[in-house]
Amino acid sequence: MNRMVVAVLALIGFFDALYLWAHNAGLTGPIVCGVGDCETVQSSIYAKIGGVPVSAIGVLGYIALLVLCLVGVQPKHRGSRLIGGLLLGGATLGIGFSGWLTYLEAAVIHAWCQYCVGSAIIMTVIFCFTLPEIGRLRAS
Repeated sequence: MNRMVVAVLALIGFFDALYLWAHNAGLTGPIVCGVGDCETVQSSIYAKIGGVPVSAIGVLGYIALLVLCLVGVQPKHRGSRLIGGLLLGGATLGIGFSGWLTYLEAAVIHAWCQYCVGSAIIMTVIFCFTLPEIGRLRAS
């Protein structure tokens, strides 16, 4: 059940990050931001790492978690330590990355993007739902 919840959350996070990536690629008009100052965050020097938009990293991360979950719910992979470890590791990386980006918004950029905050919340919940994988890793 936890893996299905993570799959749904990863899909939501994927669309959140995809919107930002499309904006960064110039495929949309001005960013629609009802709360916060998304444009300031998205145009900051922290919106890219080595020329790669942070949103593209988010898209790839959410796709990876989604694929792992979909494979992990298949009957022959339900008890897989490898899938469990990769899910837990991916969620840990995701929450760490989200935490760093949230810190940058608060302490360095002094602006908030509602989509970034939403992604951080999604990743936090994903992390919480991957914690049962620790039991799978210990049991096997």
